[in-house]
Amino acid sequence: MTDTADPIRVPTVEDEARFWALVEAAWERLGPEPAALRRALAIRDPEADDVDPYSIDDWLDPFLASLRALCAELTGRELTDLDRVVERKLHDIDREDVHEVTDGSDDGFLYCRGWIVALGREFYEAVRADPAMAVLDADCEEMCYFFAHLHEERFAEWPDTGSGISRESTSNAAGWAAS
Repeated sequence: MTDTADPIRVPTVEDEARFWALVEAAWERLGPEPAALRRALAIRDPEADDVDPYSIDDWLDPFLASLRALCAELTGRELTDLDRVVERKLHDIDREDVHEVTDGSDDGFLYCRGWIVALGREFYEAVRADPAMAVLDADCEEMCYFFAHLHEERFAEWPDTGSGISRESTSNAAGWAAS
């Protein structure tokens, strides 16, 4: 008997490139001020108090509205592919060393990881490389399921990413020390 289960689906290089391009395009629509803030956050010294990491929070709702507008014509498959990328990005930074900086409950840590992803690739990669770049109690809950919610709104069903992973906190076993 052969195994007929669907293979695990991972984001393609093209899906990831499209995701980051959409995130950057959504931010670019908002002008130079949030661009400068995001850049400052990505290159700051996490030990210094020279950049207020929460100053970007005023820009999150406009960013999400901009991203929503950019996704207005995407198909169900495209939204599912983008959701798979978000799911993977959230899973990859679901790590104890990141949580030590951000703190928070399981949901709070998920929302903080959503904030990290929402700020764009440069900041995401900075946190991935050095968890000290993360921010205590940051929050962008909407980013965690952004594309899944769009899919559900448009097509009346929750997308199945087929990834075999979870974006929920502490689900990345490799990111957490064995107790």
